[in-house]
Formats: sequence, structure tokens, C-alpha cells
Amino acid sequence: MPTPQGYRHDFHPVMSKLSLDRILQSQGFGTRKYCRKLVADGDVNIAGAIFTDNHASIETDGLEFAVFGEPHRYREHLYIALNKPANYECSRKPSHHPGVLSLLPEQFIRRDVQPVGRLDHDTTGLLLMSDDGAFIHAQSSPRRHIPKVYVATTHDAVTPELVMQLLGGVKLHDEPAPLAAVTCNILGAHQLKIVLEQGKYHQVKRMLAAAGNHCTALRRSQIGGLKLDTLCLAEGEWCYLDEEQLALLTPG
Repeated sequence: MPTPQGYRHDFHPVMSKLSLDRILQSQGFGTRKYCRKLVADGDVNIAGAIFTDNHASIETDGLEFAVFGEPHRYREHLYIALNKPANYECSRKPSHHPGVLSLLPEQFIRRDVQPVGRLDHDTTGLLLMSDDGAFIHAQSSPRRHIPKVYVATTHDAVTPELVMQLLGGVKLHDEPAPLAAVTCNILGAHQLKIVLEQGKYHQVKRMLAAAGNHCTALRRSQIGGLKLDTLCLAEGEWCYLDEEQLALLTPG
């Protein structure tokens, strides 16, 4: 499959073997000491058999196992899509609202999963999350020109003149040049579909304000070719992204 410039993800890594306690630790189940105890206590099951030997060398490629009876699959890295609800902060240290990390399993937090970019606390929709630093960096880089689709609800009625302003570019404070939407379409009397590539701070809201309107609600519906609606996630729900879905995040 095509790999986005600047990072690689290993869905089919070179076969490697690790001790069971190291596998559990890498998957976020806890400290090495705690993982050893899980194994010794018979809480880990592989292919229907209880493993109690921490020194057993286990093949990680395609490994499926259970801890406390709950099934898991070994994943070298996590690639996650979340349907972000309103009033959640995309911060590892939230200040005024709960953080989006609180919507994920605790073991993901131990794996240092982080949001890819940020959505404002009151903005909803598609948010990528991962523990792969190269993936996060590549997806966040403005040089990759990954289009992001937003549905904006406005205070005042939208007009063809407003659309032309957003397409032609509006000047924002602290930006050296005007910023323009890639595409902009009217969805309703107070709703616009806006496609951006820059990913500047509060960009949709600031662009609408600069054009003389006000954004009252904002939802990100798509990143690259990955559409939130195809993931069938209710607000607050998440899912793993597979190889085919990750390929949709590649420009071109």
C-alpha cells in the first residue's frame, strides 16, 4: 500500500519474538513487574491455553491473546479514530473540560496515545489518535496538504458573497497572508461545508468572523479520504483504523 511521506506503519512487520511479560507491557497493561504477575497468576490465555511462563518466547506477528478473559490483538502501534463529542479538550492536561483521552481504555494512555492535532473543546467530529510519533508528525505537517472537511453552522444566514470571500481568502490577525478555503459550499440557510488544508489555530471560526459572520457550531466530518460517517461511530466512540483506512489519509 502507499505509505504517507515521512512515516511508516508496520501492519506486516518482520517476525519477532518477545517474552510474554514484555508483550503485555508493550500493549499498555502495566509495569513489567505487574505483567509478570499477570502471567504467573494464570490471567493470560493464548489460543485457549493459559501461559504461566514469563520467559516463554512468543511470536508477536498476528498474536491474539486474552487477559482476564478479554480478547486482545498485538499491535505494534495504535491508529485510532474517535468521534469527538463537544466539551472535551484535546489536551493531555485538560484545564476546563475532560480530556479526550478519558474516552479511551486506560491501557492506551499507558502507551502514550495522543491526539493528532487538536479540535476546540466545542468542536465535534473526526479526531485521529496514535502512539506512533512519526505518524502524528506526518499527519500534523502542513506541508502534506491533507484536506480536512468541516460543517459549520453560522449565526447569520450564509450568502453567495460569504462563500466567495472564504474562497478568495480572508486576512487573519498574525497571519502574513490571507487564508482561503479549498472549497466552500452552502448546505443550508445557516450551514456551510468548508474544506481546508492549512490547519491554523481556530481557523474556520476565525475565517468566518473575518468574513463578517459567526460560527455557532463546528463538526469535522472528513480527513483526507477518511469519512467519519463511514466509520459508524456514535459521539464518544472510537475504533481501530485498518490498513485500507490509513491509506485514505495519504495525499493523492
